[in-house]
Amino acid sequence: MPLPSLRPVSPAALAAALFALACGPYPPPPGTEREPVADTVHGVEFIDDYRWLEDQYSPATRAWIAEQNAYAELVVGDAPARAELEERLRELMDVPGALFPRRAGDYEYFSFRKPGREVAAIYRRPAPRERRYAPIDPEGDFEVVVDPLDIHPDGTTSVSIRDFSPDGGLMLYAIRDGGRDEVSIRVRDLAAGRDLPDRLPKSLYGRVSFNAEGTGFYHVRRSRETGGRVRLHILGTDAADDVELFGEGHGPERFVGFSAGPGGRYMVYTVQHGWARTDVYLQDLRAGGEPRPVVVGAPARFRARFVDGELWLLTNLDAPLNRVVAADPADPGPAGWRVVLPETDDLLAGYRIIGNRIYADYLHNVASRIVRYGMDGTRIDELPIPGHHVASLRPWRDGTALMTLTSPVVPPHILEIDLETLETEEWLPSAVPFDGDDYEVGQRWYTSADGTRGPLYVAHRKGLEPDGDAPALLYGYGGFNVNLLPRFDARAAAWMERGGVYAIATLRGGGEFGETWHRDGMLENKPNVFDDFIAAAELLVEDGYTNPGRLAIRGVSNGGLLVAAAMIARPDLFRAVYCGFPDLDLVRFNRFTDTNNMPALLEYGNAAVAEEFEVLRAISPYQNVLDGVDYPAVMLRQGDLDTRVPPLQARKMAARLQAASASALPVILDYDPRAGHSGGRTFGRGVRDAAMELAFLLGQVGGGR
Repeated sequence: MPLPSLRPVSPAALAAALFALACGPYPPPPGTEREPVADTVHGVEFIDDYRWLEDQYSPATRAWIAEQNAYAELVVGDAPARAELEERLRELMDVPGALFPRRAGDYEYFSFRKPGREVAAIYRRPAPRERRYAPIDPEGDFEVVVDPLDIHPDGTTSVSIRDFSPDGGLMLYAIRDGGRDEVSIRVRDLAAGRDLPDRLPKSLYGRVSFNAEGTGFYHVRRSRETGGRVRLHILGTDAADDVELFGEGHGPERFVGFSAGPGGRYMVYTVQHGWARTDVYLQDLRAGGEPRPVVVGAPARFRARFVDGELWLLTNLDAPLNRVVAADPADPGPAGWRVVLPETDDLLAGYRIIGNRIYADYLHNVASRIVRYGMDGTRIDELPIPGHHVASLRPWRDGTALMTLTSPVVPPHILEIDLETLETEEWLPSAVPFDGDDYEVGQRWYTSADGTRGPLYVAHRKGLEPDGDAPALLYGYGGFNVNLLPRFDARAAAWMERGGVYAIATLRGGGEFGETWHRDGMLENKPNVFDDFIAAAELLVEDGYTNPGRLAIRGVSNGGLLVAAAMIARPDLFRAVYCGFPDLDLVRFNRFTDTNNMPALLEYGNAAVAEEFEVLRAISPYQNVLDGVDYPAVMLRQGDLDTRVPPLQARKMAARLQAASASALPVILDYDPRAGHSGGRTFGRGVRDAAMELAFLLGQVGGGR
């Protein structure tokens, strides 16, 4: 369906808003018609005044969106602070990240956005003989392999590398139109510089990779109606004839995946039931026969890979903080597992093998540790990592590795580490123009409503006196087993440069302290996440960093649900809220099947189940907005092409809050017709969005108006 245009706001409506702006601090929002619809769920009646806004492409909804965009711009305005923020954010963001190319044939391939360009492209350069790869000069004159501007000139289309054939002659890549999660898959003949006729239609795809012979490729295609299926496409054949290998019987609430063992003999299939359980199957393609279960039905997650002929599994089965076990592919059941890395007191987030050694990535109070082991699991030593940093390691030349380091006050930079002596030297300094020496980061611990303690990272300019009057920005997520790590963020840097305090809350529902921490923030325990966030905010006030009149909160996606729920529970605690691409209507969440991540029902709960409904009705932000409450200033953001979180939720929430709030503080919706959950924005649009967000929040808490 082509996207309808957003109808311009009428001159009369604009004139009325301008008049109101002249008469008071903020103009009133555009009027939104109420058309009550009654729902009864498990005997409980709900009245929805804004159900009509669920019809995304109706002329009335399009006109409403246009008016909301005009109102958002009117509220934020063109104050000098906004222009200054946009200029500074462009400086902080218009820098290349670390580039680690993939070698295929005689070339190295990489995807990045050159400074000054609006979108990333796929490039290549001749592969050096003397080492695996060297730093890439972002201003270098590289050969363009695929430029998305040739596909769609507006800069909202993106391309990404998926895999290369064994001989390096073919490349699988994905094309994403705007912000939709659905992509199409193409095969490029790299010597000829053109695509083959083989292609997969636009859909939701998981892994896509060539088979060992290079005669075809495996792929996971996921339907919102029937779930995921693993198939094999043979080059030169019609995609409709692809052979289905695995997935029958697994519905849309599950993720199906695969990985191929070395040499292509074995296939590992996985079925992910939400974010707390994985089933694993193994198939011997050489011997034939059906996939055999390795572990099915266990209340645990598994990540599988082959190492020296064994199937290694990273799992939280009988180990909430994770361990690694090895299985014999001939008899892979749990009875024969060998423990490679046992559970420790810190979360084992992952591992990699470099030079016949295991380098295990741990989180200790949410900061990185990397411990080195022998292949038999014997501990050797630990790599040096500064405190409160996130570190990642990758192999480089023989005997060395590259370590990327970052923190809330240190932009990402790369060290070369000698794996014999553990001595380091700068390999690639950060190009971000931010001097972290002027700032500091520390960790505080909040106490939640039930007595649970959690960490809170707090960063600010050195010498800041906690007099209770600094503008503060609190960020959180708390869900889906995601580890929210203390990384550098350009928005946070710009905030701190203006005298603000930036804080990152570690909340239950994430995976930072293992599976118990995750399960304590999902399903019936989801209210714990909101309690944790509120406790973190209260700690910022109690410790004298800020006060409720100068406290802003920020969350995106599940984090959008977080900040909305916290605001509904404690409107007195916050002055401003940024709520991006959010889940907000949990009572009707299970009905939004056309643009919804159905496995999320296994994390949030399903209102069709009576017991789960009782929790959801109590925490769902949309249903719990009350008329006449002094709510904080709120900025919602959403895009038409979000096919992961239904955009109708942000539309309805904006209308409901605008009608309900008695504080006279603005509630605005910034809505992009090409954006999706994590894509569809040009670089310039991303800078504009970040500047508008910060200008709104700082304008409310007294840091930028």
